[in-house]
Amino acid sequence: MANSIPVIDMRHWAHPDRRHTFISTLGTALETYGFVRVSGHVVGPELVDNAYQHLTRFFDLPMPNKEAYYLEGIQGQRGYTPFRMEHAKDQDLPDLKEFWHVGREFESAHELANVYPANVWPREVDGFRSSLLTMFAALEDCAHKLLDALDKYLGNPSGTLRGMTTNGNTILRALHYPALDDHTHIPGAIRAAAHEDINIITLLITSTASGLQLQRRDGTWMDVNAQPGEIIVDSGDMLARITNGLLPATTHRVVNPDDGGARRFSLPFFVHPRPDVVLSVFDQCRGSGFPKPKPDVTAMDFLQRRLAAIGLGTL
Repeated sequence: MANSIPVIDMRHWAHPDRRHTFISTLGTALETYGFVRVSGHVVGPELVDNAYQHLTRFFDLPMPNKEAYYLEGIQGQRGYTPFRMEHAKDQDLPDLKEFWHVGREFESAHELANVYPANVWPREVDGFRSSLLTMFAALEDCAHKLLDALDKYLGNPSGTLRGMTTNGNTILRALHYPALDDHTHIPGAIRAAAHEDINIITLLITSTASGLQLQRRDGTWMDVNAQPGEIIVDSGDMLARITNGLLPATTHRVVNPDDGGARRFSLPFFVHPRPDVVLSVFDQCRGSGFPKPKPDVTAMDFLQRRLAAIGLGTL
């Protein structure tokens, strides 16, 4: 049984002699594991280190300072979400984490400017906005190339997935898992309980500590220990829905370190469609060999239902 997930090199996407293998490895990895490791991308170590330095400064602020950036009424879609607030779907215990959400920014005249919540930024941390928005842009550049490759794998018209997610409700989540002690630990709770991501794909920059595990198809758990500098990519429930399970969303979790361990920072980038995009099963994923397609639903309706299920929204 394999103990590591496949790796692809983004530089091969632009190489005519290696593109076919790149596409095949990407698609097969998502079919088999729901995960793939990505090297050779544009998100350099200086950018990552800079982001983690800014996150450390923010999460080290006193709790009243951080809680001032919790925005009532939008259920954690932007700004700060406090420790123990989010839980996995169908789980009663909260996850042992706090986080900050960064979304897309528009000029005031843009048609989506009043659809997405506005970002907020911590006044106490100089450079926080610039660092996180630069990270957002770099990860989106990588995501678009991966989506273009997935279109080739699935036999979609060129630009299908990119078109769904252009100006989408994509989120960069800055996560902090504190070191576990008498104040931060809850018996039976872990840093992130078993769950599937909601969105199309997720790009995860190499975290500052280990703990990420995926569930194999046989139900056993496998460590996802990417090499420094790699991006971990996984498929979400929206991609599983429109491919009718061909590219399934894999259950994963972040387990507690044995000794309480060091704090952990992580930067997942959740790639979402625009709110009005209809999640409809692709034609080639219907018929013989596929289950009955699930009913069409807009990305906004799907997201709202899932956020309510994890404690970040109401229906």
